[in-house]
Amino acid sequence: MRGRSIVALALLGFVLVATGVIWRRSAGITRAREESRLDQQRAALEAERAKLEGDIRDASSRARLARIAEERLHMHIPNDSQVIYLAPSARKAKTGDGSGSGSARGGSRARGPGGGSDAHGE
Repeated sequence: MRGRSIVALALLGFVLVATGVIWRRSAGITRAREESRLDQQRAALEAERAKLEGDIRDASSRARLARIAEERLHMHIPNDSQVIYLAPSARKAKTGDGSGSGSARGGSRARGPGGGSDAHGE
């Protein structure tokens, strides 16, 4: 009787170990399939991202934007006769560098490197 129980225990142990190995392998195969599916999904998403970045580059190109501005906004590049060049304003000439650093109440102003108080060295 003692020999049969040892054989029965050995057989039970073998069945348990075999069941554990089979379960582990099936879980590994399931994970490998999931990893493969995720890799394919990632590759598809990266391809879509590259396509979208290309579409953004194309849509924001100067040629396309100029055409859209002409068609939708009725804008155009001006002729030479339509361009007006403006002289610098008198206010910028008075303050020197145009930064407006002088006080409105007649306070002192910082002098530039040349020692003058305005652009003309006065």
